[in-house]
Amino acid sequence: MQRIAPSSLSSLADRISYEQSFLNFDPSTTGPAVTSSLPLLQPLLPTLLDAVYTKLLSYDITAKAFAPRQQTHESDAKYDGDNSNVTELNLNHPNIKFRKTFLKSYLVKILSTTDWTPQAPIWTYLNNVGLMHTGDTANPGFAHRAKKPSLRVEYMHMGLLLGFVEEAVAGAILASTADDWTPEKKAEVILAWNKLLWIQNDLFARHYTVDWDVGTVPKAAPQSRVSASASELANSKSLSLVVIGVLIGALLVRLSLI
Repeated sequence: MQRIAPSSLSSLADRISYEQSFLNFDPSTTGPAVTSSLPLLQPLLPTLLDAVYTKLLSYDITAKAFAPRQQTHESDAKYDGDNSNVTELNLNHPNIKFRKTFLKSYLVKILSTTDWTPQAPIWTYLNNVGLMHTGDTANPGFAHRAKKPSLRVEYMHMGLLLGFVEEAVAGAILASTADDWTPEKKAEVILAWNKLLWIQNDLFARHYTVDWDVGTVPKAAPQSRVSASASELANSKSLSLVVIGVLIGALLVRLSLI
């Protein structure tokens, strides 16, 4: 039995190492299986991006993240888009074009990665993608966003988006009629993408949820929620003792009445 110290999971490399072990994600075979889909997926990226943002614009709760101005990483004078109402957004709107550029870069980054070991830069990148969507700009890696409006998209929507992307990628792979895309290869690559996206899902979740083992609270949540979560985290053992004490007291009272 492998022993995993909960506290070790606060280290990104240790966390990835555990997740790769659990999911049978072999850096020497699973990662290359993902990147082997580059020739197939790259020409389909425009279609995939349109499908993703058509879906996101189908609901006001997901579209509202794109209504504020979407900024570049350069000066404040260079804005893409404007303060639009969600009903004004469409695939040709400047705000959506800017976000499509980011998603394209994200997918190309994955498809061009050569190092999938737990210490590899790709995991820092994927972790930062999760962190940036919490609205937390205090991270040193986000210095370029320090004076810009925060970007916060709730975890539920990020998880759903990963599911949608996985379906789109799997669909493209299954639809391939190329001779070198045998059923065995299709299965291998789809499984590899599945493992990768589940790891990405965790690299979102870790920044949004309370982790009682590691001792973390959500990033960039409203202060009242953070304070409540921190308080719960600090007092969880004391609370358990109080509950146990109340139950024992009630039991003793009950017994005394018999």
